[in-house]
Amino acid sequence: MIRQMQKCDIPACAEILCAVYNNEMWQCHWTMETGIAYLEDYFEAKKFVGFVSEENGKIIGAMFAHEKIWWNNSELYIDEMFILPEKQRSGYGSMLINAADEYVKEHSLAGLTLCTNKYAPAPNFYRRNGFADNEFIMFMYKEV
Repeated sequence: MIRQMQKCDIPACAEILCAVYNNEMWQCHWTMETGIAYLEDYFEAKKFVGFVSEENGKIIGAMFAHEKIWWNNSELYIDEMFILPEKQRSGYGSMLINAADEYVKEHSLAGLTLCTNKYAPAPNFYRRNGFADNEFIMFMYKEV
């Protein structure tokens, strides 16, 4: 089941964030404290949109997004999306994407955008869910 996120869902989401990203592939070192603070920042944003995926009343995945104003039509930008590792490849991520698709349609937005690590399995998941690589936009980074 997919439902709108509530603030009380954030600790469960932070646990999942830690389970997903604190590993060799992602090489992150999230703590519950930093995970909660990180996700609360998204939740408290002015145009936050969030969904959780539940199984038997337990949160097993989440999407943190926000409406992003653009000159011709606003879009929904996915800031974070994650599913418990043992529940991945079971359709829950696609259900979150479908919920975001419905939100975009209901609010007459242009579409969905996101950034992800090109060396992880995530790009193929997003392609299977209708996302396309973009030829004219690139993500840039400067380390200081």
